[in-house]
Amino acid sequence: MMNYNYGQNQNPVEEIKRFFSQGSVLSVLILINVAIWILIQAMQVVFFFNNTPAGEALEIVKNAFAIPAYIPGLYLKPWTALTYMFLHFDVWHILFNMLWLYWFGKIFLEFLPSRQLVWIYLLGGLSGGLVFVLTFNTFPVFKDIVAVSFALGASASVMAIVAAVAVYVPNYTIQLFLFGRLKILYLAVILFVFDFFMIPSGNAGGHIAHIGGALFGGLYIMLYRITNKKSLPGNPPDFIRNFINLFRGKTQSDSSFTGNYGRPVSDEEYNLKKKETQRKVDEILEKISKGGYDCLTKDEKEFLFKTSNKH
Repeated sequence: MMNYNYGQNQNPVEEIKRFFSQGSVLSVLILINVAIWILIQAMQVVFFFNNTPAGEALEIVKNAFAIPAYIPGLYLKPWTALTYMFLHFDVWHILFNMLWLYWFGKIFLEFLPSRQLVWIYLLGGLSGGLVFVLTFNTFPVFKDIVAVSFALGASASVMAIVAAVAVYVPNYTIQLFLFGRLKILYLAVILFVFDFFMIPSGNAGGHIAHIGGALFGGLYIMLYRITNKKSLPGNPPDFIRNFINLFRGKTQSDSSFTGNYGRPVSDEEYNLKKKETQRKVDEILEKISKGGYDCLTKDEKEFLFKTSNKH
């Protein structure tokens, strides 16, 4: 069984430099978050020089862009369901969120298209915000604070990406300080359980949003696999793709690689397909090692036969 390992022996500084120089969607998401945080810090400095408490700057930003738990407030400011997931005040908050987004976003892009990363970030954040709002308006424990409660930060979006990766490649191993190598599925489960049991101990809204994001990320990837990567955001239906292809010029990638039904695929799609095929082969071989060839289903035997004939 192949263990997918995160690049642990690379120089971190050089890796980060190379990462941002490539201009991937992951780097864009990180830069948007950081740029907004810098603007907020600059706003506090301006308030300071105008002899206005810097905390007022944070209150203005929070009231304008953080998602309120109070439903009438959300009705008046619907854009906050999107803006809250790019909003950070504390340096440690944005630091940890961006580090997790960087680590798990890179793993995500090893196996899935970049457009799916964007969708899971955005929809995971929306799901986390929705769960936060619904929970605060449903349970009596939040009755006295619902009108003054807000949520902000990319944590729900990041947890959606962590859960998505954990469901898609559960055997991917990472190196953790003090803990050694750990399968990413186990890490995601630990984080989920931690958030659940930390709800009563403070920052209930944050932990609830994390859970909402994680649930979305896991369910999204389950649906993604069931539907064979079709009819999901970022993957238009066949008739739309065929219409678009009428107006595409023939590229080298188009002439070299074709997907289902002869549809041209890009180099990115081709490489992702190869990784997905290898992952399926690894799972079948592991199943054989545990129960023998006869334990395979008919489809698994056919897949292994077809794959072996291609090499």
